[in-house]
Amino acid sequence: MRHFSLGLLLGLFILPIIGSIYIRSIRLPVAVADPPFPFEREIVRNPLHARIDREMPNTPPMEGNATNLEAGAHIYRQQCATCHGLNGPTSEFASHMFPDAPQLWLPHDNGVVGVSDDPPGETYWKVANGIRLTGMPAFAKTLSTTQLWQVSLLLANADKPLPREVVDLLKKPLDFDPVTPPTR
Repeated sequence: MRHFSLGLLLGLFILPIIGSIYIRSIRLPVAVADPPFPFEREIVRNPLHARIDREMPNTPPMEGNATNLEAGAHIYRQQCATCHGLNGPTSEFASHMFPDAPQLWLPHDNGVVGVSDDPPGETYWKVANGIRLTGMPAFAKTLSTTQLWQVSLLLANADKPLPREVVDLLKKPLDFDPVTPPTR
């Protein structure tokens, strides 16, 4: 019984105190340029994917036709391209984020373009809810459900031939420098 009490005391009081001292006294990686904290990616990735799998919509309520893809391209240019780049021009500051903002129009090592291998519902969930600790904001309060689906369908079709108007929109450089604020 004495060993049990000692173990309980250690577990409930001493280990949290040691953990608190460690967090306050050690130089933890909090800057973007710092290496990841041990197991940081696993700690964040596993619960994220479990929640997305549980909550993502299975079927888009609209089709990825030319009208919706073009509307998605306009939304993407306004809301996403600053961090995730365009079809050609990449984001200048995406590599200075932690984790790096993925360039959604570039092929990965396995040849997949952006998130085109993800179901549209997964992309919809990420755009609507954002992702903590990554810089990805939630757009559910700023974009309509239709707009969220339009941009999600656009990204789901990034590896397929797109209508000429959509390609032109996605290749055209942004009209502003996202690093330099506009003058008044």
